[in-house]
Amino acid sequence: MAGDDYGFQKRMSVEQVEEGKVLAPRFDEHGLIPVVTTAADSGELLMHGYMNAEALAKTIETGEAHYWSRSRKALWRKGATSGLLQRVVEMRIDDDQDAVWLRVVVGGSGASCHVGYRSCFYRSVPLGGSVKQAAANLTFEETEKLFDPKDVYGDAPNPTQL
Repeated sequence: MAGDDYGFQKRMSVEQVEEGKVLAPRFDEHGLIPVVTTAADSGELLMHGYMNAEALAKTIETGEAHYWSRSRKALWRKGATSGLLQRVVEMRIDDDQDAVWLRVVVGGSGASCHVGYRSCFYRSVPLGGSVKQAAANLTFEETEKLFDPKDVYGDAPNPTQL
């Protein structure tokens, strides 16, 4: 379904999109818009995902984060399986309305990563050397998992495609 099928405005002009008071999101050729999600209290980056028009509408309507899983090709209510629901405190859209920022409070242990860490961005990449060196030397910035993925998801396949 198109974005306007969910009540979003049609994009009419640059002025309307950049300076107007209407939500007229620009979805990409796959019908998706990127989303960055941060912790409402600390500002810590928790995850990056995508929404289609339905996920964006459900997030607005329910106040809980919904995403589109590209690997499963399905709507995904964050935390539906794990119990680590993301309650949206604030949603922002960028200047040309092609990216979304969510500030959330995460339920349960506060983890947002299916691997068990708080943030999906739990490793850093060393800078200033060769790519080969960097590729072989990621640094774990988070060293303790907040939950054991096998306890939460069982032996379900990893949602990340290799």
